[in-house]
Amino acid sequence: MSAKDSMAKEYFADNARFADLCNNILYGGREVILPENLKERDTTEVLTALGLDKKTIAVQKLRDIFKNASIKYTGKSYVVLIGVENQSDIHYAIPVKNMFYDVMAYGNQVKETAKKHRKEKDIATSDEFLSGFTKEDKLIPVITITVYLGTKEWDGPRRLSDMFGDVDEELLPFIPDYRINLLAPREITDFTGFRTSIRQLFEVLQNAYDKEKMQEVLQNDEKFSNVDRETVEAINLFAGTNIDIDEKEEVIDMCKAWEEQKNEGRELGREEGRIRQAKITALKLQKKGHSIEDIAECVDFDEETVKKWLVS
Repeated sequence: MSAKDSMAKEYFADNARFADLCNNILYGGREVILPENLKERDTTEVLTALGLDKKTIAVQKLRDIFKNASIKYTGKSYVVLIGVENQSDIHYAIPVKNMFYDVMAYGNQVKETAKKHRKEKDIATSDEFLSGFTKEDKLIPVITITVYLGTKEWDGPRRLSDMFGDVDEELLPFIPDYRINLLAPREITDFTGFRTSIRQLFEVLQNAYDKEKMQEVLQNDEKFSNVDRETVEAINLFAGTNIDIDEKEEVIDMCKAWEEQKNEGRELGREEGRIRQAKITALKLQKKGHSIEDIAECVDFDEETVKKWLVS
């Protein structure tokens, strides 16, 4: 697992951030899904089937994050399964990837229901016996959200049909489509609905390509004067910034740190500053157990250089 994948999973697994993310995508920023009503689920999806040779075939996939959400809304209670898939790069087959996860999640629900009926021996008809699923049984809805953590504009497919070539229009109504639920920072038009520091992460990612816009964002949003350490570390990793982080501080004033970085950069030169921050990042990633190869890829230096940093 790469350093970016590992950090993204750890960062968004936090219930407060996870709920904030879901509320913005699913409820327009309204605080409907609460952190205390989220429960972790096994991220491993396994389905078994009989092959042509009558032998059992097992397919296993690992989601990034998967949670059970209990929702109380409009006077009713609901349960839904929500998965988050983090993408630091554009995935040009993401509809197929996410669709596969969802199908496996539904398949597992059917399998577990059938197992329960076999144990209790309560299936009444041959029709129910065939599927192991009765007319009264219900599935829990599954929602998968794709969080794009890159700084470029998303130009990948947004639905399965975007991946098709020429198709007879008369056939389209008969071909099931699948739409992804995408959050891409460059497409966010209103950040006020976010209640956690993922707002600062997405604002930086949206403007990382333009230093002047970045400066404007940092100066005009007072929330950047009080950003938690984990978010600043995520910003440094995904946006490629070099915000200094004091090991003793849990909250960072990004406005001040950004200005200090600019002044320091003028004195020491951009390259020296980049090397210094890369060393800091490399040491942190080593402490988290990442390989030399992953660290080198993350900080954009060759493996031999990174090795020298880590043994010195």
